Amino acid sequence: QLQASGGGLVQAGGSLRLSCVASGRSFGSHPMGWIRQAPGKDVEFIAGVSWNGERTVYADSVRGRFTISRDNAKNAVYLQMNSLKPEDTAIYYCATPQKDTIPVPTTPGVYDIWGQGTQVTVSS
Repeated sequence: QLQASGGGLVQAGGSLRLSCVASGRSFGSHPMGWIRQAPGKDVEFIAGVSWNGERTVYADSVRGRFTISRDNAKNAVYLQMNSLKPEDTAIYYCATPQKDTIPVPTTPGVYDIWGQGTQVTVSS
């Protein structure tokens, strides 16, 4: 139901834009988030956006470099990633919570619908 794309290989300092499109149902009334998992590490919430796009929350590790946005008319959420670092290398997942929750959850476990993930690799 959630299809992420836009990952790839980029040099440090470069940019990528991830997209996530929902199909089968609308998630326009739910917050959306991006969560990543680096090799050998736990999943990490990195960015979230409220249902109407008015509120965004970022992890300290990406604040100022990444920007999350959404287009409910297209049932899509985006993650613009600038100034990428090797430590940003991970599989990136878009996700959304099914149950009513706070405007922008930051706990990965609250997000119970996940896309398939897209690999981002940043070379030094």
